[in-house]
Amino acid sequence: MFDAVPWWMWILGFLLMLGPLVTLHELGHYLVGRMFGVKANVFSVGFGKELAGVTDRRGTRWKISALPFGGYVQFAGDMNPASQPSEEWLALPEEERNQTFQSKSLWQKALIVAAGPVTNFLIAIAILASFNVIYGRMEIPPVVEVLAEEGAAAQAGLEIGDRIVTVSGNEIESFDELRGLIAPYPGEQLSLQVERDGQLLDFEFLIPTKVERDRFGNEFRIGQIGVRSVNGEVVPVGVGEAVVLAVRQTGDMVQLMVTGIWQIITGRRPVDELGGPIKMAKFSAEQLSLGWPEFIYFVAMISINLAFINLLPIPALDGGHLAFYAAEAVRRRPASARSQEWAFRTGIAFVLALMLFVTINDIASLPIFGG
Repeated sequence: MFDAVPWWMWILGFLLMLGPLVTLHELGHYLVGRMFGVKANVFSVGFGKELAGVTDRRGTRWKISALPFGGYVQFAGDMNPASQPSEEWLALPEEERNQTFQSKSLWQKALIVAAGPVTNFLIAIAILASFNVIYGRMEIPPVVEVLAEEGAAAQAGLEIGDRIVTVSGNEIESFDELRGLIAPYPGEQLSLQVERDGQLLDFEFLIPTKVERDRFGNEFRIGQIGVRSVNGEVVPVGVGEAVVLAVRQTGDMVQLMVTGIWQIITGRRPVDELGGPIKMAKFSAEQLSLGWPEFIYFVAMISINLAFINLLPIPALDGGHLAFYAAEAVRRRPASARSQEWAFRTGIAFVLALMLFVTINDIASLPIFGG
């Protein structure tokens, strides 16, 4: 029997997770834009009809909107999807025009756009660094101490006491590194080099796929070769080392995302592993039910997800804008306003279609529909 989480916690967890992350993401855009003298007309948490708001002395309307699925900051001069100069923009008085997004240099616009995803990365790094300071880090040598008789490693010839030196050409120093190079790659070829009695031995075999379920009934397809290490120790971590470790952990998470997306594109993972807002609400509720440390760690993972997704070179996302700025820097002239507008409209259509697909995917995974 799996643990069930009440529906009200789905809503609470989703709002506690997404609300602050989106607000801080947009605040990153806002603060860097303000640093370069760009006026923000609107700062909205959520989309759609305004529920409550206030206008500050700079003329920015800070508001909470009806649909809590995101947010936005609207800078002065954002008169078309591509934020390109237009006749309307040229007609503005010079003082107003100098406060608009279009008036800024290419590098300034790029920094304003990149500030949102960078803020999400910084949030995750701060959370992970705090966890590293509080809990320390585990040091587990990559030595085989438990070997499943029916596991792939035992069948390939590994023995208890073997020290794993490299995994698919990557040198490792801890058991966590071994796990990170095996678990995300079920069904793929694996090469191990181990040290045994002073000799280096090479092994090659397929990583078996194992379907695991957590206490809430969620299924995970992972790679598992049947080895384990039981001797490890917790090492205290200073602030500097904690930050360095958090940056590395963030990079590892991004690599896992790239791997997962590529596996879905190439058919090695099912598309039903893609999740949308309903799954995010479900997972946030489950982590919240486990306690605040688990929930805050989950928020860090989602923050990395938001940063990564926003940096994808898809028009309408931050990464799409940055891709156009990069092309402009190389070509020394921007793409035409018409081509950019069409690209961004296409990007919006793609994002909406993807959201529709993952939402249908989420609904189909609910127990009421047999999920």
